[in-house]
Amino acid sequence: MTLSRGSTGLEKRVNGVSMEDVGILVLGHGSTLPYNKELVERMAQMISSTHRGPVKTAYLNINNPTIIEGLQSFEGTGVGKIVALPIFLAHGVHTRQDIPRELGVDEVSRKGVVNINGSRVEVLCAEPLGVDECIAALAYKRAEEALK
Repeated sequence: MTLSRGSTGLEKRVNGVSMEDVGILVLGHGSTLPYNKELVERMAQMISSTHRGPVKTAYLNINNPTIIEGLQSFEGTGVGKIVALPIFLAHGVHTRQDIPRELGVDEVSRKGVVNINGSRVEVLCAEPLGVDECIAALAYKRAEEALK
């Protein structure tokens, strides 16, 4: 990651790409229980407080917008790339097959190109949250909370 001066001051760049030109599609599983959608929406709000580009949400099942609708919601934003960010802890059939299929990306490379209202936009599917020190710290915090 590098920072460079752009028209809006300091601009975050990752591998030469301005993060302002990248949309993030926060993906949830979907549920009949309303708090699941609320959690994904709240995560997207938190991410948007850091990310300068557009942040949207979509769901694999039950809730709206669907993944296809989520991709289409970037119409008019001018993004050249969309990172699909599954809010899943680990890989499974949804992250390995279902989500890439819905996004229209290759299941192995997790990359592809979609057409959004005549514009070719690269879509990259991020890895699940996985094992990370911040996840372990949160898990430990939840254990401590259970004792109160």
